[in-house]
Amino acid sequence: MKKTSTPAASPAEGKGQPAAGTGPGPGREARSAADTAAIAVARQDDLLTMTVSGTWSLDRSLPKEAAAAKHSLAGEGLARLCLRAEHLGEWDSSLLAFVVDCLREARERGIVVEEVLPDELKKLIALAFAVDRKKGSAREKTREGFLVWLGGRALTLPGRVGDFLSFLGDVTLALARLVRGRSSMRAKDLFEAMYECGVGSLGIIALTNMLFGLILAFVGAVQLTNFGAQIYVAGLVGIGMLRVMGAVMVGVVMSGRVGAAYAALIGTMQVNEEVDALETMGISPTDFLVLPRMLSLALMVPLLTVVADLMGMVGGFLVGVAILDLAPAQYINATVQMVSFQHGLVGLVYAAVFGIVIALFGCYHGMRCSRSAQGVGVATTTAVVHSLVGIIISTAIITIICNVLEI
Repeated sequence: MKKTSTPAASPAEGKGQPAAGTGPGPGREARSAADTAAIAVARQDDLLTMTVSGTWSLDRSLPKEAAAAKHSLAGEGLARLCLRAEHLGEWDSSLLAFVVDCLREARERGIVVEEVLPDELKKLIALAFAVDRKKGSAREKTREGFLVWLGGRALTLPGRVGDFLSFLGDVTLALARLVRGRSSMRAKDLFEAMYECGVGSLGIIALTNMLFGLILAFVGAVQLTNFGAQIYVAGLVGIGMLRVMGAVMVGVVMSGRVGAAYAALIGTMQVNEEVDALETMGISPTDFLVLPRMLSLALMVPLLTVVADLMGMVGGFLVGVAILDLAPAQYINATVQMVSFQHGLVGLVYAAVFGIVIALFGCYHGMRCSRSAQGVGVATTTAVVHSLVGIIISTAIITIICNVLEI
């Protein structure tokens, strides 16, 4: 919106005198003043006079006096405001916005306003105040305190836990339908998921666990070599990898590789409304999408844990032979004597639980993903975080149970 205010001709111009701005003198000064927006403020007793002049344009910044002019409305003892326009050149909505802000501030403070403005500007001001501003429409950004944030999260926790338990119930019913032979799950989907999380993850699982076995052996050797007990590195690595650490390392890798992939895949299907299409066709999304992925992880994570345990012991073997000067046969015999088959079974229990936890959280956050690209990213990140937390909690619970049962 752009308006132009043209000053009326002076009597001197009608008598043949030089027009304002055509020669030296006050006319040239008036024309130069009209090229720049300006605000003049004068206070006399309880009256504040605010005069706007010059050219107002959105392409230019507001006059530097704008902030001080608005602040002057908060002066003590102010009862009247006179808004004037003198030597006003071209103007647009930047002038209108400034005047409306000043008028709104004055009305909120109970100040009587007198407007000496162009008719076009008065009409636009009337339109601006024709409809009252809706309460709460100008919402200010406030930063919540820690206690407020914590209370809000606590209040939403029961609903989220209930939603997850509802999802867990759907998975349980899907397993019951599978046992009765009435499930919508396809064997093809199960085998593809097993290949993806099994064979596809074999290389990274082997590499990371061999390196972890090396680290575990080095850490144990730091203290054991002080007592000449280097041979016990074999038992330390073997028991540590078979009982807990092999399964934990597999769970961490699978959370980032497979759990995130499940959340992103199912979340993208939610965005594309493919999950809704399955429900429209009478196919249970839990049977078709969740069940094969959960079963594949529950089956393949223990098998990957066996590979991880072997590679971890290979890493310890390399340290024992190359760094600690142990004979290969001596290291192998010590491992066989110190590590029992029971530790391997406990590790497989850890692995099976980890596989179910990763699949549940990955599929849950994918199924509850919001229908946007940002929602897919949030679901993927949250699935990985919750899977890792679930692995840690499961490890603590199973460890306590094993200690109580003396396993």
